[in-house]
Amino acid sequence: MTEAPTTNRGAVAEVWALAWPTVLTMVSYTLMQFVDSLLVAQVGTAEVAAQGNAGVWSWAFIFTVVGIVGLVNTFVSQAIGAGRPHEVARYGWAGLWLGVLAWAAVLVPLGLAMPFLFRMMGHSAHITEMESDYAQVLVLGSVAVVVGKAMSNFFFGIQRPRVITVAAIAGNVVNLFLSYALVFGHLGLPRFGLPGVPGVTPMGVVGSAYGTVAGTAVECMLPLALFLGRRMDAEFGIRARWRLDTAAIRDLLRLGTPVALQQGSDILTWAIFMSVLVGVFGDVALAAGWSTLRYMHLSFMPAIGFSIAVTSIVGRYIGAGQPDVAAARARTVLWITMAYMGACGLVMLVFRAPLIHVFADGANTPPETAAQVVALGSSMMVAAALFQVFDGVGIVMLGALRGAGDTLWPGIASAALSWVVIVGGGWALVRWAPGMGPMGPWIAASVFIILLAAVLAWRWTRGAWRAIRVLETPAEEAAREAAAGLPGTDGGQPAR
Repeated sequence: MTEAPTTNRGAVAEVWALAWPTVLTMVSYTLMQFVDSLLVAQVGTAEVAAQGNAGVWSWAFIFTVVGIVGLVNTFVSQAIGAGRPHEVARYGWAGLWLGVLAWAAVLVPLGLAMPFLFRMMGHSAHITEMESDYAQVLVLGSVAVVVGKAMSNFFFGIQRPRVITVAAIAGNVVNLFLSYALVFGHLGLPRFGLPGVPGVTPMGVVGSAYGTVAGTAVECMLPLALFLGRRMDAEFGIRARWRLDTAAIRDLLRLGTPVALQQGSDILTWAIFMSVLVGVFGDVALAAGWSTLRYMHLSFMPAIGFSIAVTSIVGRYIGAGQPDVAAARARTVLWITMAYMGACGLVMLVFRAPLIHVFADGANTPPETAAQVVALGSSMMVAAALFQVFDGVGIVMLGALRGAGDTLWPGIASAALSWVVIVGGGWALVRWAPGMGPMGPWIAASVFIILLAAVLAWRWTRGAWRAIRVLETPAEEAAREAAAGLPGTDGGQPAR
């Protein structure tokens, strides 16, 4: 059994020891996207809009797959808590196999279809071309993302997140230098005194996509190498479990499919929100909206780091038969996240105009256009600031429920609310209150985030997650192993 600290100070220390590497990982990843946006902003506001539109549609598809492999964290952490390390390798390999197969069968065809999707949105021809090129590179190169996420959730599950932090920082360094070289080429950024890269043709927006793919490829290499290495093999019997384990894959699909649909649906509704509902008001509205969302990413991605940590913590204590401790740790993570998100909201409210100006100050952006982007973006930042704390509540509650294996009900609730409130409510305001302009859809999005936080907090406090069983019983496990002709386990040690 896992021993639990009995004091509040001990609980905070335990949570923070696991959370800070996951938070730093998310910060690092968000900075990669933020830096890409800053680089592209130096080209023009149209490029910012194209990158944002293409990115959100691409990630809607990619993170649908990632939602399934993310359940590796739940199964691995519960196996660790239950003292069954021989189960760890099964779910690590299942995540790898499932991610690669889903990339080949789902993401590759979608990547090839991206140009047709963007031509249907009615954006200007220039933006449509940039969107299509950027999205194709991201989606076709996303095998590194799904493999990397399977591995990151494995290491989160065994509660060794520092591996992923190091990998994320390395990936960001590669992305920074490669994106700079490919976006600006031999021209460089003379307005900032930065030289070009001789012999490299400037690629603009699509160059940042290639940089992102290269960065994520580097990010997945370190954890994958360690997963396959001798130390992990000695501890968990990794290499003996490499074959396709259909039972483990079914487990991931059983709990992960609702998460995948929820994550894909959420991102898809935000894609419609920006590309269609906000996009109907023109390029300035798109540029202002994407500038605001970049700061939202800076705030909620660390909160997702806390969510990943609480998934692992809750999973471990439930595996150890200590649901009350799991609930206490979830409350600790929730208070920390709310304090952080509240601070982010205050910064966004007070400094909204200068923050938006960072993205509107491109060399090719006319001053009058920049002024319009700053004015509109400042209003959007007010809305974003007001729902920050609620966003933190929803993010942490999703992670806690996921650690307990409660994925179906939250997935349905989140998807239903996103379509009804963001898309339905946003469309109604665009249709029936056009005088509100792009702020109409932003109001609908704010209502969604507040409602979702309330619904997920209610679900957690109701306690239905306490009755959910994720792992097989020892008898079920022995029967499956015998039927598959696998060697049994001895005292909880890896099957060799």
